[in-house]
Amino acid sequence: MEIYIEDKTGMVEQKHLDDIVDVLNFSGQHLQLDEATEMSVTIMDNNDIQTFNREYRGKDVPTDVISFAIEDEEDIPTELLEEMGLPRNIGDILISIDKAKEQAKEYGHSFERELGFLAVHGFLHLNGYDHMNEEDEKEMFGLQREILDAYGLQR
Repeated sequence: MEIYIEDKTGMVEQKHLDDIVDVLNFSGQHLQLDEATEMSVTIMDNNDIQTFNREYRGKDVPTDVISFAIEDEEDIPTELLEEMGLPRNIGDILISIDKAKEQAKEYGHSFERELGFLAVHGFLHLNGYDHMNEEDEKEMFGLQREILDAYGLQR
């Protein structure tokens, strides 16, 4: 999988950026995504993510992660992309580094675990998972826990 990652804050260690790429590649393998899948991750601060949250979700507060899935029913079928050797771009994940630090402390686990959790959570949204009702939440959160545990990021 091709993952483009950018740290808009300039405050994140390269090791943590590499960890995000690693856990997302692991997640892609877990979901058996084609190697020609692309996505991006942008690390930002609370102010920047609040702007996105306000503009695209109508919520004028900072949040921890936002996913922008690219695919919908009108996109080129995945099979055709594969046949033509073209990449499948599943979308973009925005992560607030400020929220990741706050929540790691609040939940009593490592910063690395929280960053991995947010990346996988956003990744699952890009792949069609959601938690709008109890059944979907159970499925998504179960898969999220399964991936994080298999990767080695337990609580």
